[in-house]
Amino acid sequence: MDILGLDLKAPGTPYKEFVLAFSWAVYIFEQYLGVRQYRKLREPNPPKSLQDIEEIREKFHKTQEYGLDKAKFGFVSGLFGQVQSTWIIVWDVLPWLWNLSGEWLTYAGYGTDYEITQSLIFTVTITTMLYFISLPLSLYYTFVIEERHGFNKMTLGLFVMDTVKGFLITGVIGLPIIALGLQIIKWSGDNFYFYVWVFMIIFNFILLTIYPTLIQPLFNKVTPLPEGELREQIEALAARINFPLKKLHVIDGSKRSGHSNAYFYGFFKNKQIVIYDTLIEQANNEEILAVVGHELGHWSLNHSVKVLTIYQIHNLFLFFVFSQFISNTVLYRSFGFETQPTLIGFILFQFIYAPIENVVAFLMNILSRKHEFEADAFAKKLGYGKQLRTGLIKIQIKNLGNINNDAWYSAYHFSHPPLPERLNALEKMD
Repeated sequence: MDILGLDLKAPGTPYKEFVLAFSWAVYIFEQYLGVRQYRKLREPNPPKSLQDIEEIREKFHKTQEYGLDKAKFGFVSGLFGQVQSTWIIVWDVLPWLWNLSGEWLTYAGYGTDYEITQSLIFTVTITTMLYFISLPLSLYYTFVIEERHGFNKMTLGLFVMDTVKGFLITGVIGLPIIALGLQIIKWSGDNFYFYVWVFMIIFNFILLTIYPTLIQPLFNKVTPLPEGELREQIEALAARINFPLKKLHVIDGSKRSGHSNAYFYGFFKNKQIVIYDTLIEQANNEEILAVVGHELGHWSLNHSVKVLTIYQIHNLFLFFVFSQFISNTVLYRSFGFETQPTLIGFILFQFIYAPIENVVAFLMNILSRKHEFEADAFAKKLGYGKQLRTGLIKIQIKNLGNINNDAWYSAYHFSHPPLPERLNALEKMD
């Protein structure tokens, strides 16, 4: 198999050099895009198409300040992450942690032939290590940047509690999944990619089912939307387009952040809509209906099904290609491993597969922006064009979303079109 003209299965292939070169090339390119965006955030005026909107003129300087703070943080965190990745690869941190996990396994009275157990110890070790290395940046972003601009509602105690819950949930769910996945690979032989793919599909469906009822309540309070005009209007809208609405919730997003959102979830005839309390505070009923209409557009146009199908096809391809590398001794030796653990093979393969992942991510962003335009058009056809326009402006301002965006930066990074593009498209729609 060739990636960027390099035969990745040939003996003596410089895997480590390839990974480092590609990683730094992506980093440099993304920093270049970041600089372009930073310059846009320093411009004194909003785009001409938005200069007549009073709310934007009044809050523009605040959106720029927030964007600049996030951009500066992005430069620092990006460099930190790149140096960290380079350190892990150049200094053979992965084989060191793997061998350390094996030593701990031996101390516990088990041999290194317990590969799955060693893999789980390795996973816990590297996850914990990377979390604490990045912890100062997380704290700074939450308690300095978000706090400075009025979005952070978390206390340090809540931050710690969320972290503990996150680790416990990851351990309870993630570790058994890793163990089962590794066992399936051992059981199923050369065609393991198909069985692992089916297993991951089943797991994803189960996770999507239990997340709203078992996991999300551990972090947020989810309650039925109170009886009243808004609830009646949303139920009427859902009935109008035959959306199988079973439950309508409000979530206390304000407990942690001032940002707002709304979404739906559920399979088949069991759909539920969730609205952030911050959205209810920021917009009027008609604007909330427009936002909900936009979300229902995603359902009516089968956007979620299309994206899920694409991702599953991509995952099948990924597992198949991995099956061609799992026994490649040169790959393991290139990164300092004397043995060929399956979990390590998948991690190293992801390094090699990165160019394809980058292209797929870019294409999925393009598709996502297309879907957003289509959902906006759907909301307008429902009669909420004007309300969606004012709602988008209000949400953008309340969330201090970037008004000035570099075209290259937004094309590469954004899954949603910038506000000027969405408003312009709404005006042109029949």
